[in-house]
Amino acid sequence: MQHSKNQFQRREVLQWAAGASLAAALPAWAQATWPSKPVNMIVPFPAGGGTDAFARPLAAVFAKLTSKQIIIDNKGGAGGTVGAGVAARSTPDGYNYFMGAVHHTIAPSMYPKLDYDLERDLVPLILVAAVPQVLVVNPKKVTANTLKEFLDFVKKNPGRLNYGSAGSGTSHHLAGELFKLQTQTFITHIPYRGAGPALQDLISGNVDMMFDGLGSSSAHIKGGRIKALMVSGAKRNPAIPDVPCSAELGLPDYTVSTWYGIWAPKGTPAEAQGRMIDEVRKACLTDEAKAIWATQGAEFPNLAGAQFDAFIKTELRKWSQVVKASGAKLD
Repeated sequence: MQHSKNQFQRREVLQWAAGASLAAALPAWAQATWPSKPVNMIVPFPAGGGTDAFARPLAAVFAKLTSKQIIIDNKGGAGGTVGAGVAARSTPDGYNYFMGAVHHTIAPSMYPKLDYDLERDLVPLILVAAVPQVLVVNPKKVTANTLKEFLDFVKKNPGRLNYGSAGSGTSHHLAGELFKLQTQTFITHIPYRGAGPALQDLISGNVDMMFDGLGSSSAHIKGGRIKALMVSGAKRNPAIPDVPCSAELGLPDYTVSTWYGIWAPKGTPAEAQGRMIDEVRKACLTDEAKAIWATQGAEFPNLAGAQFDAFIKTELRKWSQVVKASGAKLD
């Protein structure tokens, strides 16, 4: 009897020890309801740019839905690649994420040595916004009111005008190079450390023009601080309905969209990835987010997981071809 009792006690101890070991091995997110603490989101550009224009409203709605904050961590530099590298090396515990953009599918063709691999080191979760690029000018520096007037001036004065971008290898840069290629013009490229600083210099007149995402430009266009001459794509955008699209202006192949998506560092638990996708999707489908997206001329593509991954692969091929055809180089 005593022998059986001892066996039973030993079995209880072993079961307790096994359970304790398993609990210790489980990541923090599995031991409590996710999110049980604030979520960190690296935004690889300075505050005030297009990525911020969606990351911060998204964070605000996310907090209302989950009662937990998304802490925005702006890490600008090198066309968004500095922040991407930091994100790729962040702890994959389910609480570290990265909000990147179209720029990150251009960078591999522009930067010969990146300290991360977009496809190997980061896991695509969900595409949250897509906005067309818009050609905007400082009205005091560029007096043209139409694209035709603008092209007439640029062709007569090659190199006289310059355009700011969020950095070499960003969509702002490549949108400019593609425009120059298709219109056979020359405009000097001025790279910045993000769209926010470039936009501020455009408004103050330190640069003449930009090819910017509508998300960060729309409020300044409506406020008269900058002037839009063209929105890219096959149709006008409801946020700025009076601005003609590139297709109706004789540039049907000039289609450049700035999009923004969320990645996780490789190794992030699948369950945490799934929860992040679900909560971000819920946030983007709220009336509050829809209204903010609409004012910025944006759509919520709602591509997640494998669909977002396939989209990224298509973008990588597309921009590689544009870089090769335009001869774009780092400045």
